[in-house]
Amino acid sequence: MTLKRRAFLQQAGSALAALGISEAALSLLTDRYQQALAQPTCRKLALLVGINQYAESVCDYVSPRGSALNGCLTDVELQRELLIHRFGFQPADILVLTDQAATRQGIEEAFIHHLVQQATSGDVVLFHFSGLGSQIRVDGTSEMQASLVPVDGMLPTAETPIVHDLLLDTLGLLLSSLATNQVITVLDAGFSRLGRTLQGNLHIRSRPDTPVGLIDAAEQAVQDQLSQQTRISIAQIRQRWQTGQVPGIVLQASSLDRPATEAQWNGFSAGLFTYALTQRLWQSLPDSTIAVTFQQAVGTIWQTMGLEQQPVLNGQAIAQQILPDATGSSGAEGVIRSVEEDGKAQIWLAGLPAPVLENAAASWFSLANLEQPDQAVPQLQLRSREGLIGKARSLTGIMLQPNQQVQEAVRVLPRNIGLTVAIDNSLERIERVDATSAFAAIPRVSSVIAGEQSADLLFGKTQPTSLIAASLPLQATASSQAMQGIPPEPAELPPAMPTNGYGLFYPSHSAIPNTRIQNIEAVKAAVTRMAPQFKTLLAIKLLRLTQNQGSSRLGVRAFLETLAPQARLLAKQETLRLPLPASSAPGAGSANAPLILTKGSQIRYRLKNYGSFPVYFLLTGVDTRLNPVIFYPTQSGLSNADQSRGTGRSIHPDEEIILPLNQLKSWQIQSPTGLAETHIIFSRLPFYQTEQVLTAESRSAAEPFSPIANPLEVAQAILQDLHDASSAVLPPIDLPTDSYALDVNAWATLSFVYQVTC
Repeated sequence: MTLKRRAFLQQAGSALAALGISEAALSLLTDRYQQALAQPTCRKLALLVGINQYAESVCDYVSPRGSALNGCLTDVELQRELLIHRFGFQPADILVLTDQAATRQGIEEAFIHHLVQQATSGDVVLFHFSGLGSQIRVDGTSEMQASLVPVDGMLPTAETPIVHDLLLDTLGLLLSSLATNQVITVLDAGFSRLGRTLQGNLHIRSRPDTPVGLIDAAEQAVQDQLSQQTRISIAQIRQRWQTGQVPGIVLQASSLDRPATEAQWNGFSAGLFTYALTQRLWQSLPDSTIAVTFQQAVGTIWQTMGLEQQPVLNGQAIAQQILPDATGSSGAEGVIRSVEEDGKAQIWLAGLPAPVLENAAASWFSLANLEQPDQAVPQLQLRSREGLIGKARSLTGIMLQPNQQVQEAVRVLPRNIGLTVAIDNSLERIERVDATSAFAAIPRVSSVIAGEQSADLLFGKTQPTSLIAASLPLQATASSQAMQGIPPEPAELPPAMPTNGYGLFYPSHSAIPNTRIQNIEAVKAAVTRMAPQFKTLLAIKLLRLTQNQGSSRLGVRAFLETLAPQARLLAKQETLRLPLPASSAPGAGSANAPLILTKGSQIRYRLKNYGSFPVYFLLTGVDTRLNPVIFYPTQSGLSNADQSRGTGRSIHPDEEIILPLNQLKSWQIQSPTGLAETHIIFSRLPFYQTEQVLTAESRSAAEPFSPIANPLEVAQAILQDLHDASSAVLPPIDLPTDSYALDVNAWATLSFVYQVTC
């Protein structure tokens, strides 16, 4: 069952194990984060630190583009806008230190003066750090310590063998100095030692190697003073990290041996962790029961990273009722920053997922918190975008005002969306030239050089075993191990692949199935061989662009359950913006674990319509081998009336159905180990175009689910059906030609991404 906030928080443990960067992890992290931020206290204080401009003598590598990192200042801006516009922080209570201001002394003094000396019992305090992390070894010992790298964190040299970092021991003492237990610490930095600065097409936020040196006397003096004031020794602080008893909660972008990364999109870079965290919180509902399940972020991060980045939750549980904040209680996708004299508005759009933001350049928005609980009437249209800031114009003559929150109303997607493939810069120059030429010959596929621009995929050679190990899920590993330098044990390695074969990878260089062969081949031959996979991957991209759990106005839920090897609820997804009817019982909660299924598991879905009109639906996705499949519709199990109309099955208001509909009690997971995803797409009108494409494929009605022979045609048909359903409810507005216009009142896409293991 769903727990109310008090019950949930009382039952939550003092810490979680180091989780995969997954739906399970981020859902719990953001829920606790949201609750603490929303608390109506006398004061809310924040210290935000972001560093891009590290010198080579600090970061231990030469930055080819002028700065070691590119997304840390964006992270700070993401947090600041969120705190002000969604959680009621006063701008004067948020202190920001960036680049040259973020020295070790500057950070420690700001923490003491701005946070320790001002916060009183019951206040909310947030400390955020985006930058490089590191592991250091104390000279003459085997002792390893984790640290945050300040802008002046000079590496030890033979002449000056001193480590100038801000040690996590010191941070623990600073946190323990606070007079409040309502503390949130966000560390978007990594502590891996991978010997490189790129992870595929992503930048790693940690030093590539381990410095060896002595602890700075000034840092030691700060620790001694804090230890005297708090009466807590360094040994006790390390024990608190180890047992999860650091004050408040600590959210880390990744565990010790895994990379924390930042990605680049069209016009901006940001930490994957910070962007995912803040984007979730823009759309969250502070006054709702815990409805967002653990597995939601699996779909976001696994689709980008595979299983590379592993976030960590540490710290004491917040075991008390947190009341909602009135600011933006219905969630939002952004906020109006300013209004120009001609009425055009600048909008901060950090509440949209990055792929949608990149492709929905002409979308329509409504003003949040108006008297329109059951609909989203378009009131302003996005005209252009630069990074996270869009320019929009009013449509209805309503006077726009700064600080008004905006919600997605109509998602406008171009019909010619394509794939961008990054060419691994570890390839030889002639290989890169041949790959660029080969990609230019494939329709709707373009190429860039890895590390230079945003990309959907990476083209390169098969990873050596050492890199494959980094892409595997962790075994059960306590978050304290990550903080104390105990490496987690990786899962069993798959058989090694030769490193001379070409393949496609996630941006993190985690391999995409069915794209690699063991034979030696020419680059152009490899690209030509992968042409069918490009169609499948483009179809997947189009389906993912329909995900809208946060903005949809349809009232729908989906539950993923197993019947064997044991009966249990795995996950729940539901739309967030339509108010839940008072007569509707809360939905069931989800298991406190990442979404992992064993091969042979028997699964089923329960779908619920709590809206006021019937909805139609379909289930589609890909299995672990990247084979596109359709789970539903099949003709068996439909009513005679539905079959005669050719409209598919509808779900009536307040009706719940169980899939599969036919005599099968469940579907059995038969695919090998890997990642799979299912999209459950709801619409106010039947999927006429999709049915025609599927019928033309001569699929067997007896199959519980069927492979899709032409996935790109199916994905385009789905978009056309959602466009047609939206046309029936759209007000008369000027839409761009050659585009799909999807109205949030007409569709909802809920997605489950899960790992299959043996």
